[in-house]
Amino acid sequence: MLTLTQNASAVVKQIADQTGDGAGIRITQQTPEAPSLDVSPTAAPEPGDQVVEADGARVFLGENAARTLDDKVLDAEIDQSGGVQFSLTRVG
Repeated sequence: MLTLTQNASAVVKQIADQTGDGAGIRITQQTPEAPSLDVSPTAAPEPGDQVVEADGARVFLGENAARTLDDKVLDAEIDQSGGVQFSLTRVG
């Protein structure tokens, strides 16, 4: 299952606070072979989403993304201009 760093949890909570109670980010992947992931703020998970919660942060994973991110750690940082940068590393 996807793991979040403390930084990622803090950033996701900041994003979710702008969306509403119970909100989080949703990560999707068009197909299992697609090289890119889409990240967007959302108020609630969609049916079939896997929900990852860490330190009050909520991440909703679409089916393909959940499989791809199963052994990953999500980290995040906010740059000087306020942009969010997410990064992934493999567990272990």
